[in-house]
Amino acid sequence: MTGSISLDQIAGITAFVDVEAPPPEETPTALMLFGTNQAAPVKIAAERYHAGLAPLIIATGGVNRHNGIIEGQVFQRLLLERDVPERAIRCEDKSANTWQNVEYALPFLDEALRSGLAITGVSKWYHCRTVRILKTLLPEIGSFYAVTWEPVYAGKLVTRTDWPSIPDGKRRVIREWEEVTRRVADGSLAATQRTDGAWR
Repeated sequence: MTGSISLDQIAGITAFVDVEAPPPEETPTALMLFGTNQAAPVKIAAERYHAGLAPLIIATGGVNRHNGIIEGQVFQRLLLERDVPERAIRCEDKSANTWQNVEYALPFLDEALRSGLAITGVSKWYHCRTVRILKTLLPEIGSFYAVTWEPVYAGKLVTRTDWPSIPDGKRRVIREWEEVTRRVADGSLAATQRTDGAWR
């Protein structure tokens, strides 16, 4: 989609891509940190760990194409610096995209489910591929959750209200909406619904 978009379209796109669905209060879950070169997921994970809400944290991400960091390893190091013990962290550091984040972390996700923990994805608020890919590659996931954060691009915070006026934000949000709509329609991504505060 190019050019101007109406307020109704903006509202519809925002509602479609926004994956926020936090777990119930005081309920521990396993956190799946989707790869990125921004540190916000680490802050979320460390806070939840120290609150007793994240006994298992799965850090994912291989080499970032923009700055060359190995995302999963950086997540792990930053978590350790925030006094999250190594025993609570699993690290996937080979993936090159969101699909591989999940695919290569499947042994850790299986470990979480076997231990009785629900999964909570930690991603950008508009990164709606995350929940569909989790359901596609881990159909036995059951009810799962999403905690989100607002990324910064070109020095601007991409929020649910400001994204249409930020070129880097607008491009990413619309691309996400278009790709996920197309892939759910063609069956390459599982359809998911947010029901009673959880993804299913």
